[in-house]
Amino acid sequence: MLGTVVNIFRIRDLRNKILFTVALLMIYRIGFHIPIPGFNYEAQIPEASSSDSPFGRAAEMMRMFTGGRLDQSSLFGLGIMPYITASIILMLLGEVIPALKKLRQEGQTGYKKINEYTRYLTVFICIIQALMFMKLLGGQDLIYAGMQRRAILMGVIGMTAGTVFLMWLGEQIDEYGIGNGISLIIMAGIISRIPWVIREVWLNTNFTISPPEGSYGPITIIFLIAASVFVVAGAILITQGQRRIPIQQAKQMRGRRMYGGQRHYLPLRVNHGGVMPIIFASSFMMFPPIILERLAKAFPSDTLIMLNEAFAFHAYTYNVIYVILIFLFAYFWVTVQFQPKEMAKNLRDSGSFIPGLRPGRRTAEYLETVMIRITYFGAAFLAIIAIVPSVISVVMSIDYGITNYLGGTGLLIVVSVSLDLVQKVEANLLMRSYEGFSSAGRIKGAYA
Repeated sequence: MLGTVVNIFRIRDLRNKILFTVALLMIYRIGFHIPIPGFNYEAQIPEASSSDSPFGRAAEMMRMFTGGRLDQSSLFGLGIMPYITASIILMLLGEVIPALKKLRQEGQTGYKKINEYTRYLTVFICIIQALMFMKLLGGQDLIYAGMQRRAILMGVIGMTAGTVFLMWLGEQIDEYGIGNGISLIIMAGIISRIPWVIREVWLNTNFTISPPEGSYGPITIIFLIAASVFVVAGAILITQGQRRIPIQQAKQMRGRRMYGGQRHYLPLRVNHGGVMPIIFASSFMMFPPIILERLAKAFPSDTLIMLNEAFAFHAYTYNVIYVILIFLFAYFWVTVQFQPKEMAKNLRDSGSFIPGLRPGRRTAEYLETVMIRITYFGAAFLAIIAIVPSVISVVMSIDYGITNYLGGTGLLIVVSVSLDLVQKVEANLLMRSYEGFSSAGRIKGAYA
């Protein structure tokens, strides 16, 4: 391993890419602490400082998924979420609008055009979200007296510029650095939060057999470590997991020589959607608790109180609906991203086929069936990872902000992005005839 690290910095091109990526991530962390003029940066939104309230839980999720921070008036408060939202919207519209679908089929030229549309839509979403956030801060009396209008205007411009700058940083990492820029920004935000989580655990740890209420005993600490190990091992397994479909290449006579006939494999990922199903489901489920809590306070009634309790984050009803949405969004993402007809067509055009299946429609049906079956296991794992923090938080009386980073979705995102980064670094090493991270050879996906 030490020799591999030395080889990484021995290759000038790879070293420059890594240093460039680290430098841009440092710039992101510096900009994260720049306040918006006109707001009391030291003051926090009271509801956002507690993970027990619906708004506090929503702020924690937004902080983890976007890399931004909604409980303070930071320049990067919106994070990278508007860009992700714009990308998802255009991706979905590309399935129903023929013009966008045609652009996607034009290759690099169409991709650049769609990327341009994504930037414009990102700015529009930023303005709307920034206005909503400014109204929230104004209602919490966090704007200095006499600066309401100017603070809101500067806040909208500043937060929009901050998100656009983060979008630009991600694109620069994609082009001149190494790894996926947007994913690395989100991972940097999560990693920066982990030392605080460890510190909170340490300050509240009591090593007696029967710790006082509010403290974490030895059994709780051991359980947190075991949960973290389980999430890391499971994330590696599900991220690398593949279903390998055997592919046979047809033999062809060219002159007096026989070409083709090789046997290779078509890998289908078990977790094709990555963490996107969790992000979709979490974004959808963070609003009902906030809305129902407001309605229950404004219009007290037995029905609203019952619904508010049913949609609390620790409630059985909430978690069941959460799991169902993860499954639905996992299959929805596969439906949008996975194109079995196109794959079958490409196999037929290249002279390859799946043994025992006719090229064309029969091959497409087989690929779709296999993907539906393996997606079930990927979605089941994501559902377990998503509800583990809530279960641990309720059963063992641990703060949700701690369990979500040490044994939940936050750790899953870090592991997935880290694996992708390691594979890209290893590909650069092997391309230059250096040994990879593993002495047994290149890191490969597990297959079933």
